[in-house]
Amino acid sequence: MSELAAAKRIVVKVGSSLLVGPDGAPDGAWLSALAADIGRLRDRGQQVLVVSSGAVALGRKRLSLGKRTLTLPEKQAAAAAGQSALMRAWELALEPFGLSAAQILLTRDDTEVRRRWLNARATTETLMTLGVIPVVNENDTVVTEEIRYGDNDRLAARVAQMIGADVLVLLSDIDGLYSADPRSNPDAVHIPRLTHLTAEIEAMAGGANQGAGVGTGGMATKILAARIAQQAGCATIITLGSRPAPLAAVEAGEPATLIEPALSAKAAYKAWIAGSLSPAGGLTIDAGAARALTTGKSLLPAGVRRVTGRFEKGDAVLVQDEAGRDIARGLVRYDDTDAARICGLKSASIEQVLGFSEGPMIHADDLALLFEPPV
Repeated sequence: MSELAAAKRIVVKVGSSLLVGPDGAPDGAWLSALAADIGRLRDRGQQVLVVSSGAVALGRKRLSLGKRTLTLPEKQAAAAAGQSALMRAWELALEPFGLSAAQILLTRDDTEVRRRWLNARATTETLMTLGVIPVVNENDTVVTEEIRYGDNDRLAARVAQMIGADVLVLLSDIDGLYSADPRSNPDAVHIPRLTHLTAEIEAMAGGANQGAGVGTGGMATKILAARIAQQAGCATIITLGSRPAPLAAVEAGEPATLIEPALSAKAAYKAWIAGSLSPAGGLTIDAGAARALTTGKSLLPAGVRRVTGRFEKGDAVLVQDEAGRDIARGLVRYDDTDAARICGLKSASIEQVLGFSEGPMIHADDLALLFEPPV
């Protein structure tokens, strides 16, 4: 599958039933094979992030909780006890291939509150730039049913959206979406590729395929996750995870279902900034800064003439020229007070004035022009 081979940034979601063996311990052999698969991608320059379930399952064994239904406090305790075991399993698997793992625990607010979203994205991107494999899980120790993602398929899609991933790989116990449940219907047809996620497809996943997933999800949650990823410009691959090297198997042409993105990840992100966020404040910029923005440059404090409104770091702001024309919208890296203090200053002076520096006022990656620049 060429999409996986061509991707620059990949999110791989691993469910509990793949990672944890029947004895309640990590499946070291399977993890080692997947780690080799990930190492192969890293060696050819691709960035990989793993969203991994398994903390609660591993914590059950540590706390001798058996297989009964857990209360919320017991589930949180199991997550706390199992998270270190989960990370140790990943570290042991990745180290022989020269890879390091880094733990990231998220709650829903970390991908939905813009300031926390920016901080989580910055940390994640720094880790990947350093060649580290971030291992992400929901922070089950502190979340309640009201504020949780609900399943790690959805978490994986939100993380893919957050980091601008090109491909989201959902490892399942089935090799993709079928027209019916292949375990009970010999006439079920495998669906290798989807351009649109229609109501019919969603009904198919929630009906015939509802038992064909792993963990707390199922095929229905995977299709919902694919919808999130699709709108973020990220392709989704659903494939059989129990293969020793599932990523290599997909590239070799083994069965999988690919859900195509609606548009590129960069275009989706820019469209979200331009049309989905209400500006909390504004920045008025000079003509030189306006010209720089049309060439894809970041907005530097030196080009800002006035700061209006009240906003926090990570809020959306409207960028206007000195004639009052709307130029762009972007996610600002300083709150209104700090922005006003560095307004008009050269970048080298920011840390001297504030005691810290977050770089440009708005980075080019976080800025969407509101008109087509001249060719």
